[in-house]
Amino acid sequence: MAKPASRKSGRSGGRSIFTGVLIGLIIGAILAVGVALWATGVNPFKLGKHANAPTKPVAPASPAPDTAPSFDFYKVLPDNTSSALPATPAPADTAPRLYLQAGAFQRADEADNLKAQLALLGVEAVIQTSEVANKGVLHRVRIGPFHTADEANRTRSLLAQNNIPVTLVKEVPTQQETP
Repeated sequence: MAKPASRKSGRSGGRSIFTGVLIGLIIGAILAVGVALWATGVNPFKLGKHANAPTKPVAPASPAPDTAPSFDFYKVLPDNTSSALPATPAPADTAPRLYLQAGAFQRADEADNLKAQLALLGVEAVIQTSEVANKGVLHRVRIGPFHTADEANRTRSLLAQNNIPVTLVKEVPTQQETP
């Protein structure tokens, strides 16, 4: 019996697969650079007007201006000298400031959550942090100050519609706080 003729296997060598992948990566990189240059409008092969011009060193800006700046808002404002402030100081306003307190928390993140919830309703709130005897640090979420009780009541009714209970707080300013 005769020996059958040997056939070449149908497999391609590992070297040819590596070469194909390498060529594909190079072509892909060249295409990506070309598309990026085309999309931005940059042509590296075209000489610009300033390509042959010598560059001048840029002098650093002086830290202080040579002349005083001129502001023209003084010219824009109406000349109203009759409405000047009185020479005597106005009496200190000792009317209580009205706030709505939406909550007091020992954890700051709980106060931030309530403040964010109020912001979603369009109500601006502040968080006042203070040390309270026998309770530690409290983070109070307050809305205000309100100039009239009517303003405070309108905001209170908006918050009540959204199931956020608030408490009216009256704060009397001390002599140091008044301007």
